[in-house]
Amino acid sequence: MGVKEILEFVKIEHTLFSLPFVFIGALIAGDPTVLQLVWILVAAVGARGLAMGLNRIIDRGIDAQNPRTAGRHLAAGTMSVNTAGILCIVFLAMLLVGAWNLNPICLYLSPIPVAAFVVYPYLKRKTVLCHLWLGLCLGLAPAGAWLGIVGGDLGWEAITDRHWHPTLFWIAFGVLCWIASFDLNYALMDMENDRASGIHSFPARFGAPATRTASILLTLVAANGFLFADPVSGFTFIGAVTLATLVNLLVVYFQDHLPDFQRTLFQTHAATGWVLLAGLVLA
Repeated sequence: MGVKEILEFVKIEHTLFSLPFVFIGALIAGDPTVLQLVWILVAAVGARGLAMGLNRIIDRGIDAQNPRTAGRHLAAGTMSVNTAGILCIVFLAMLLVGAWNLNPICLYLSPIPVAAFVVYPYLKRKTVLCHLWLGLCLGLAPAGAWLGIVGGDLGWEAITDRHWHPTLFWIAFGVLCWIASFDLNYALMDMENDRASGIHSFPARFGAPATRTASILLTLVAANGFLFADPVSGFTFIGAVTLATLVNLLVVYFQDHLPDFQRTLFQTHAATGWVLLAGLVLA
């Protein structure tokens, strides 16, 4: 199996969602060194690959029953479960090595995101809260990067003395709601299949109109979370949040008039983190 197939397996383009928030988490922690950023990147890529790999392994039976996902490697049989498992081990090693090179606290807490990744595929078989859980998984990205910077100096006090509040908390909360909003609309593609397969997605249970409303509300809540955080009290960051929010609201509200809503949805949400990162850097 070549690099192209591996990148397709883990949907490397989805890293665009979490990577800018990883850097945001590092920046609000202080002045990260280049080496710290490198190890944060290694851990982040490992975490992202592990999350997708576990999801593909656990969901391979469901994917095989869905026409949209039946062509995925495991569902189609073009990759063995053993190969996927080896890839997961490699990504887990990247996460652990990156965390170990940052500070002991990161290494000790690394099982938390791993557990969150394992829970998600099973959660969507039980409750519509799975969308929020996925948001939580990505909300851990800025938290992990932040801890990678401050954990070495502060140790456990970084957590116990609440150095993460309010800025990091509201950034992570904003990411949670932002990703959940995206995932609600992403799940529209599988609404009918989810109903037939017993998957508890929000669209499958409540329908498209309610999904649109919930997505808009989550987008507004996410924007407020980012504004509450406002790590620099600067107009550029506030402007970035406002711009990203308006664009995403317009895409969701006028989705019926877009020739390719899902593609536009992906592009605008993937750009959101980079817009916020630029607003933070330029402040």
